[in-house]
Formats: sequence, C-alpha cells, structure tokens
Amino acid sequence: MTCKITANDVVVKTWNQLVEEVYHDAWKPQLGRYRSDYAFRGLSDCTYQLKNSFLRNCGRHPELEYHLLRNFRKYARTSEPQLTNTQLRSLVLAQHHGLTTRLLDWTYSPFVAMHFATSNTEKFDVDGVIWKVDFVKVNRLIPEPLNALLSQEQCNAFTVEMLESEFITLQKFDEIIGPGNVLFFEPPSLDERIVNQFALFSIMTNPTAIFDEWLIKHPDLYRRIIIPAELKWEVRDKLDQANITERVLFQGLDGLASWLKRHYQPKNNVE
Repeated sequence: MTCKITANDVVVKTWNQLVEEVYHDAWKPQLGRYRSDYAFRGLSDCTYQLKNSFLRNCGRHPELEYHLLRNFRKYARTSEPQLTNTQLRSLVLAQHHGLTTRLLDWTYSPFVAMHFATSNTEKFDVDGVIWKVDFVKVNRLIPEPLNALLSQEQCNAFTVEMLESEFITLQKFDEIIGPGNVLFFEPPSLDERIVNQFALFSIMTNPTAIFDEWLIKHPDLYRRIIIPAELKWEVRDKLDQANITERVLFQGLDGLASWLKRHYQPKNNVE
C-alpha cells in the first residue's frame, strides 16, 4: 500500500538516504555541532494519521476524558504517590501504562522512530513513515506565560514541572494555551523504558484533535520520510545489528519475548 505524496514528503530509496534525511538540518553552525530540533514518530503504515489513543478509543466524546482520568487517579496504586498528585502527572503515568489519553508518543532518536516504523512484520507489505516535527518552533508558538518559561530555563522543551507552575488541571491548560494549539514536553523518567526510548510527548488543547491536521496548516514545521515496503527488511536488519530492538526499548521479559519472536521469524513467513 502506498500513501499520497505531498510537498512535505520524501520517499527514500536506500538506507543511506534514510539516515541522511533524519539528520537533515541538524547542523548548528553557531555550536559547531549536530543538534537536531526535531521530534520523530515512526508508524508502520504511511496512511495512518497522528491520532491520539483517546480519539481512536472514545471517538468524538471529549467529555469522557475527565471520567477516564478521574477513575485512573482513584484506583491507581503506586509506591510513589507524587506520580498522580496532578492531572498532568496522572496523564503521563496513564499513557505509559496503556490508558487512552490525548498524548502522542515521540522520540528524540530517529533510530527509535525507525524501529517503530519497522517492528510490525505484519505491515511489511505497506510503506512506513517517520514524522519529523520541529518541536522547537512548535513550542515557540505557545502564548505567554508558558513561552517565557522556555527562555527562563534556557531550554527548548517543557518539563512537567514547568507546565505545573502555570496550571494544575487540563481545563486550565486548555484555557492558557488556547484552542487548536499544541506543545511538546518531556515526561519524568518513570522507568528505563521512557529513558531508553528517549521519549517526549505532544499534547493538544483538545483530546479529539488530530495532530496532522494542525501540521498541514504549518507546513514549515514538519517533513514526512516515507520508507517503502521493499526497504523495510534492510532497515529492520540494520537496526537489529545496532541493538535498536524490543529487548532494549521494552526492558523485561515481555520485550525480550517480542524481540526473539520477530528476530527469528523467517522472511518467507512474512512475505
């Protein structure tokens, strides 16, 4: 299956071109270093939209978000109560454990994004995609007082602590940011999975908003890198050789089992 190609898309033909594209525009002359301003999200099917799990599960019923989060906070039992003492922290913890939320998972690592674009062998007959979004420019669009926090902290991505300094409820967040806006923030290091996946989240001011519909209105902020189906095997094998696998990204027996199941799956069983 192929997807509709737009002016913001590049279809890579080789592994080398893929690597070049994910690092495109990463050079910072003032630093003399490579420092990318991009967040990456890999999807196994290039036709997938950037829909959050809440929208996929609950549809156009934003009122259900409050009830999901309220009951998660009510029944969640953790040895670290501070992880649920605000709605935002509860949202992060809930997302991490599989609850449907308005958050979208991203990574600073283009190779982690490549993993998620090629980890599902049942999708090896369709083109994959890596979304590449300039999170630095996205966050600069945020109105005050939040925007000023980035300057004060001399950073490009928000932390949970920074956001909590301005709001303690999602309703207040929606009011401060205004309708139809989005920002990127770094989650707390809840466990090794978040650390190893080099994770960050995007959050919009509407739980049923679709991020790519927002991005289309800001074409200078993103690119899509299309990975053709016929290239996926090479990408997958080279990522495995580089140790970018489920065993590393999802530590524990579940990640180990997922890696072994995929790694030893014969190619002719997929094709």
